[in-house]
This record gives sequence, C-alpha cells and structure tokens, in this order.
Amino acid sequence: MIVPMKKASIILATAAQEKDLEKIRDLGVIHIEKKTVSSESLAKVVDQKNKAETALGVLRTYKTAKNAARFAIEKDVTARVLDLVERRKNLQEQRAFLLKETSRIEKWGDFSPSALKELADRGVILIPYELTNKAYAALKDEPFIVLAKDKTGVRGVAVGREIVGESPFALPQCSLAELNDKAARVVQELGAIEIDLQRLAENKSAIESDLKIFDKTIEFETASAGLEKASLSADFSLSLLTGWAPAETVDALKVAAAENGWALVTDDPAEEDKPPTLVRNNAFVRLIAPLFNFLGTVPGYREYDISFSYLLFFCLFFAMIFGDAAYGTLIFVITFCIGLNYKKKTGRTPDAVKLFGLLSLCTIVWGALNGAWFAMPYEKLPSALQTLVLPQFNSDIPLSPFPGVLQKLFKIPADQPSNTAYWNVQFLCFTTALIQLVWAHIKNIKKLLPSLVAVAQAGWLLMMIGLYFLVLSMLLQVELPGFAVYFIGIGLGTYFIFAEQRGGNPISNVGKSFANFLPTFLNAVSSFADIISYIRLFAVGLAGASIAQSFNSMAVGGGVGGSVLSVVLKIFAAALILAFGHGLNMVMNALSVIVHGVRLNLLEYAGNHLGMEWSGYAYKPFSK
Repeated sequence: MIVPMKKASIILATAAQEKDLEKIRDLGVIHIEKKTVSSESLAKVVDQKNKAETALGVLRTYKTAKNAARFAIEKDVTARVLDLVERRKNLQEQRAFLLKETSRIEKWGDFSPSALKELADRGVILIPYELTNKAYAALKDEPFIVLAKDKTGVRGVAVGREIVGESPFALPQCSLAELNDKAARVVQELGAIEIDLQRLAENKSAIESDLKIFDKTIEFETASAGLEKASLSADFSLSLLTGWAPAETVDALKVAAAENGWALVTDDPAEEDKPPTLVRNNAFVRLIAPLFNFLGTVPGYREYDISFSYLLFFCLFFAMIFGDAAYGTLIFVITFCIGLNYKKKTGRTPDAVKLFGLLSLCTIVWGALNGAWFAMPYEKLPSALQTLVLPQFNSDIPLSPFPGVLQKLFKIPADQPSNTAYWNVQFLCFTTALIQLVWAHIKNIKKLLPSLVAVAQAGWLLMMIGLYFLVLSMLLQVELPGFAVYFIGIGLGTYFIFAEQRGGNPISNVGKSFANFLPTFLNAVSSFADIISYIRLFAVGLAGASIAQSFNSMAVGGGVGGSVLSVVLKIFAAALILAFGHGLNMVMNALSVIVHGVRLNLLEYAGNHLGMEWSGYAYKPFSK
C-alpha cells in the first residue's frame, strides 16, 4: 500500500540550525523538498566527492587478489591517486614526444647537436637539411655535403649559408642516445606509478566509505543551504525547513519539536502538491519490489500500488513464457545456491533471490502440468512425471474435451480444433486478459465512488466482457453469445453518459463526453487489441518449445552407432548442442519476460486500463 504523507514545516533558530539539522537527521523521517542551492561549503564537498569518484574509477581498473596483503591506508589516498594519475599523464605525454622525436632524427644517426654549435663558433657553419630529390637536383653550385640518399630524399648539410627557399632541419635538444635514455627513464617511472596504483587499489573500500560520507554530507549541506530564512532583528533570525513525513510519524515529530523548541506545522497534501511515494507491503508482496527498482518505476502518490496484482500475474506470465519445468528447476537450483551464499555472508536472503525462487517454482508447476521437461515427448517422460500432466495442456496426449463445467457458457464449435492443447492455452491467455483488465476497472470503480464517474468505469468493464467474447468468436471460433453485443453497446453508452459527470449540468456533461467520441472509440478499439495482445504468452511459449525441440533433434539426429570413439564423440557433440541450445533458449526466454511479461503489466494493465503514469518519486528521508 502507499503510505499517507503529511506536509511538515519546521521553524528553528538560525543560530542553532546546524545542531537542529543533526537532530532532524537523527529522526530520519522527513523527506526534504529538493531545491537548487549553492554554498561555499557545499561546493567544497561536491568537489571532494568528484575527486574521490575519479580516484575510485582509476583504481577499479586494477584487479586485487582476494587474499592479498593489505597495505597501510595512506592519509589521503584520493589525493595520492590523483597525483599519480596526473604524473602518469605528464609522463605519457613526455614519452609520446620522445618517441616522436626519436623517430624524426634516427635516420641521421647518433650525433651531438652541441658539436654543430661548437663548429659554428669556430667559423665552420654546417646547416642540416632534408631535401627532396627534386630540390637537391636544383641546388646546382650550392655548397652541400650529402650524408645519405634514398628514395625519400637527400640528407646533408649546407656549408656556410642557408639554402634559399628551403627550411633547415630542426636540430633536437640532445643526441639520439640521450633521447633513448630519457625514454627508458620515463618508462621506468611509469612502471613505478603502476606499482603504486596497484598497491593503492587494495584500499578501494576506503574511498567507497568516503563516498558514502560525502553523500550524506552533501545531503546535509543541501538541506542547510535550502532553508528559508527570515530576520526578526539584527541579532535573531529564523529558518524554515519543509518536507514530507509519513502520517504515522507525526507524533514522533511533535515530541521532538517540543523537546527542541521547534515550531512544527503538519498538513495534508494539497491538490497541487506532489508528495514522495512510500510503498509498504507484507513480506510476500514485497518480493516484487526488486523488479520495480530494476525498472525504475515508482507510482505517483495518488496512483495505485499494484504490487500484489503485479506479482500474481507476473508469476503466471513468467511461467508461461519459460514454459519448461526443467528450466524452472535449473533456475531454482541456481537461485537456491545464491540464496545460501548470501545467507552465509549477510545473515539474510535478498528479496530478489526470493522472487526468482517463487518464479522458478511457478515455472516448475506450469511445466509439469504441460509435461514440458526439456521439450521431451510425452511418451518418453517417466511415469511419475506423466501423472502430473493436465491432458488439456499437452498436445501429445489424445484429444480431450473442453471442461464440461465451461461448455454451458462457451459454445465450442462442432468441429474440434486440430490441437486442443493449443486452443486451451490460447483460451487461458484471453481469459487471463479479461481477469486482469476487469481487475483494473474494479480498482477504478472503488477509487471513484461515490462519484457518478464510477458508473462510467462500470460501463467500460461491461464492454470489456463483451469484447472478450468477441475475441473468442473471432480467434477461437466460439459462438458469439447474444448478450456480448448488448454488453458492448450498453457499456459504451454508459461510459458516454457518465464519463464527465463531475458536477454541473448533467446534459452539458453528456455533451462534453460525446465531444470526445473519436478518442473514446479509439480507446475501445485499443481495449479490444489489449485482450488480443495476451496471445503473446502462447506465441512466445510455443516458440521457446519449438526451439528446444529443434536442438533436441539436432543432438540425437546422428544416432549412436559406430566405433567406440565415434560414439564418444557423438555423445560429446550432443551434450554441447543441448547445453548451448537450451542455454540460448533460456536467455531468449529471459529477454521475452522483460519484453512481453513486463509489458502486459505496465502497458496494457497499469497504463491503458488503470491510467497509471508512474509519475512518482521515491520517499528518501533525511537520515544517517
């Protein structure tokens, strides 16, 4: 359920606001309204956090051994890391320059640039040049000593004066040997830096701890800077803190206010307010919370908490998409092992692990009822597993009639479908759609009562029932009952009459409703499509089963005859094919759950029929 919120305003003395904010943080119940603020102290902490994140990002590139000896934590490991990174950057730039310079002069051999300067001081002027063959041929009588010549050009020195129109070769600062020595020293220093960073990587947890402290400090400084202030005199001013607190915590706030001399005002949220959302459920319903966290979906404060219904239908969708009891067993074993490991380390089992355990059990039950165990044929299953199969859901069992209790309501065509099991699963998909979407409109009716608009939702619910029978008639050849057409007409008409009855002239309100005829009609068509959309559960499950059967056929297609070596190789190849094929199928099923199972809950159910926009933001109290 969504916990009711109260808007809390606390007035405190500005002179004591730091101390009072600490006490408010100790209470840990107020979600402070976010504001864009700035202060010198806040900027300083943000800068420290950014530096720590940069340092941690560097250290995370270094692997640390589990049993490696721990080095002493430096006084400021972040500053040390950033200093090493800056030095490494400078050295890398220096190495790049040295390599470029070495490449530029190595064709000249090892010589000392200072020797040319000494000769120039003595009156012997030698100016180095790198000339193209064409430029060299054009020198004519210019005094030029050739040192080397190849296809790329001519290297040499001009004697006495520069060559007109040509740029002299830029002399290096030192000889080739000295450049190589400098490059070697740079490489050595870079190696030492890598050793230091590897050593500091053993203390990543220290920076991670600092980041948690920085986050809380930033939160505190933001709260402090966001307080509204009013001066009552030259020496005295007040600060105002506003936020949201669960209604159940108001008494504790009142006690704290009385003890600390704060002025406290609490009020219900106004229509224009957007309080944070705090969802609280029992241990079972809370299992779906990890999925909501993964999707990043938070219901608005005035929207629905659909955790319970979402969990129930998601379990069914997951089981129908995976569809195989053996897959469910594998998931359960993996989940069980992960759960034991977490339990051993932390003393508790995460809700995400419990959720996968529940999903795997649902998959096992669904797969067992269908006789699906790695897509093996029914006749090859052990007798114990065959007894678990529900005949209506297994296509390998002789055709079984539609359950008699339902034949009175659903008039099945005289010519039985070629595959009763497929027909039954499709029927289940459409029936699941009806149940879930009707559930949505019942929730809408309950929320809107006693407003007349609730009658409009009842009309839409009636129309959904009629559309359900229309879908069965069109896709499963079930005879369309006469009442279905009346349900569609009466339901749509009821919606038009009551959709805008929010007060005022009833006749005028009906006119407003009919003014939206086209959007309403398109929504009705969309509802028809929403019911059909649930066929994806059958289609995706069938596709997964077909893929599994194909890999099974590939694995055993060659038989097991031949020499001993041939048999061993065939068995090994079959094992690889089965492991790869079923592993790939499970991965594809997992993606299908996200694409289809999540979609049916979020779009068709919550979006189209509950009208949810997931516009909320999570309640995060100001706390330690």
